[in-house]
Amino acid sequence: MVMVDGSLDAEKIAGYFKGKTILITGATGFLGKILVEKILRVQPDVRRIYLLVRAMDAHSAKQRVEAEVTDTELFCLLKEKHGKGGFELFVEEKVVPLAGDVIFENMGLDAPRLEELAKEVDIIVNGAATTNFYERYDVALDVNVMGVKYLCQFAKKCANLKMLLHVSTAFAAGDREGLIMERPFKKGETLREGTYLDIDAELRLVGDVKKELERQDGGDKTKRERKGMKELGLERSRHFGWSNTYVFTKAMGEMLLGQLHGAIPVVILRPSIITSILRDPLPGWMQGTRTIDTIIIGYAKQNLSCFLADLDLTMDVIPGDMVANAMMVAMVAHSEEQGAEVMYHATSSLRNPAPYGVLYESGRRHFYENPRLSKDGQVIPTKEMHFFKTIASFHLYMLIKYKLPLEILHLVNLLLCGLFSQLYDDLTRKYKFVMHLVDVYGPFALFKGCFDDINLERLRLTMTKTSPEDDMFNFDPKTVDWNDYFYKIHIPGVLKYVLK
Repeated sequence: MVMVDGSLDAEKIAGYFKGKTILITGATGFLGKILVEKILRVQPDVRRIYLLVRAMDAHSAKQRVEAEVTDTELFCLLKEKHGKGGFELFVEEKVVPLAGDVIFENMGLDAPRLEELAKEVDIIVNGAATTNFYERYDVALDVNVMGVKYLCQFAKKCANLKMLLHVSTAFAAGDREGLIMERPFKKGETLREGTYLDIDAELRLVGDVKKELERQDGGDKTKRERKGMKELGLERSRHFGWSNTYVFTKAMGEMLLGQLHGAIPVVILRPSIITSILRDPLPGWMQGTRTIDTIIIGYAKQNLSCFLADLDLTMDVIPGDMVANAMMVAMVAHSEEQGAEVMYHATSSLRNPAPYGVLYESGRRHFYENPRLSKDGQVIPTKEMHFFKTIASFHLYMLIKYKLPLEILHLVNLLLCGLFSQLYDDLTRKYKFVMHLVDVYGPFALFKGCFDDINLERLRLTMTKTSPEDDMFNFDPKTVDWNDYFYKIHIPGVLKYVLK
């Protein structure tokens, strides 16, 4: 149970960040950008925001932050407020890029810089992650697990640290059905009965497998290692009950943070699928493609005839600005709560569920009313899409439609002494790729769980609304009209910012 004392309004929340120094990892990601922009916009008197980014040196880090963060359309309101020259001066004063990486001890920073940071930092936000479902196991462990360890070690050196906020994912809880509570993982806990998760043993296993792959003769060693590490990630994930390497290692990161944080106040925020900005600063803005957006992109390009999804199932989505708002309110609410470890689900499936059907119907409506045009100006007809409610039905479709014709092509190829070898190999590779995607993403597409958010609801209830400005930090999913959001904001946003 989470108890938050006192009431919070927009003025108090924004005021909290005045004079604060914040270290943010993962700021070049979608959510990280939104958070940086929001803090700078609502509290121009924030002392400093350090952004840890992968770069060779300070100059490269500065270039990367400019190109991938502050020069993006997301910062339009700040640019309007300060003017071009004024905005650049403001950012230079407030935002400090750091060339480093969470996968290294001390984040790859030299001793003088680390000492300076430890004296200054009030808040740490860890948003660094690799979100690839089929990531190499060694890479996922480095970023999603060891990165948490090294950041926690640094946090203990910070003399004035008020709190550490760690961004995880709601799907770290696994492919469960029914109500999923806001509860941290215990040490060694898994989703499969009879197993115990030893993180150190997993790290040793990676080292052993790498040595074994290195000893094997023939072939491309780099490709062999990459394939071996990816397959090991899925194998270990499924051994312990998770569906993919991403959610498995994010769960491990939570577990490790719970063991190591000690007296440091910790908030773990678990968002579900983060979608485009609902309200400010730029409705519809987004970066990267979400699984659900495959439907929209397929409709737009008319190159997707079928999709694995049950239109009656709930797709738990939450707009990016709401997640950033929840992060900021949680920072204020739990600042200096010694030893606290609080879990929040930034989700919508319990309080305002959005079925896949809402997205599909909004997409149909949008493209019928706003048809896409080909390069020669001709209207691209909008075709209906077929949906498979189970993986088994999709497999049957693929067998009849593609696998059997492939087998016939294989037989013909043998009879004609390899005349169609290139075609057969190309089509086989594409078929295997599609089946692999279904294997990795299928459990996610057909997810039947519902995320409880009682802790976040209690946090919402501490917020008072005495003026229109108090909606500035809204993160209540009940305020979203999903039909309106998808039709007017999210789908146009996908077409504008993703399908450029």
